[in-house]
Amino acid sequence: MTGYGIVEPGLDRPGHLVECGVIRTSSSDDAARRLEIIYDGVSELIARHNPTALAVETVFYRKNVKTTVSLGQVRGVILLSAARAGIEVAEYPPATVKKYVVGAGGAVKEQIGYMVQQLLRLKDPPQPSDAADACAIALTYLLSSRIRA
Repeated sequence: MTGYGIVEPGLDRPGHLVECGVIRTSSSDDAARRLEIIYDGVSELIARHNPTALAVETVFYRKNVKTTVSLGQVRGVILLSAARAGIEVAEYPPATVKKYVVGAGGAVKEQIGYMVQQLLRLKDPPQPSDAADACAIALTYLLSSRIRA
């Protein structure tokens, strides 16, 4: 499952949620098919929303090497989708995303979901948590862009 969040700059808030959700793959599919589904899903989102930038988390190391490799492969197809569409890519370490959105680099999933809900003025946090994380990454891009400006 790969989360995504389409967020536009807000006039009176950090951002406005356009769409969020997850791209689901089946555990019965082999790795190549899963990556194809993610690539097609991201490419479709890019074609439908025509974003000016795409933000992703940098690779982080997990105790399980297989999980780290899988996350790297997913990032690769997402970056390929962005490159093929000719859009800017911004990458942020997980701790940076947490610091921008929650104010603390060690924030837990529940805190991220809650702050995404507050910053985007949503009734509830985005679900599942992968979608909330993706919205947090998008918000990090918007918030860091404002600071750079």
